[in-house]
Amino acid sequence: MRELIIAFGLFLFFEGVLYAIFPSKMKNMLKKLDLVTDSQLRSGGMIFAILGFVIIYYVKKSSL
Repeated sequence: MRELIIAFGLFLFFEGVLYAIFPSKMKNMLKKLDLVTDSQLRSGGMIFAILGFVIIYYVKKSSL
């Protein structure tokens, strides 16, 4: 549970830094999100979720 809270904190940190450093670029990127279809977003989300799971699995496995 501790790792989950740390991961969420890191997510918020990096997201906040991007908006603080590049506010206009982030707004433009969000506007372009309307051009992406739902299936493309779903596929990209699944790819990142699986990639994240694999990374976590190997990090946890190597620390045993």
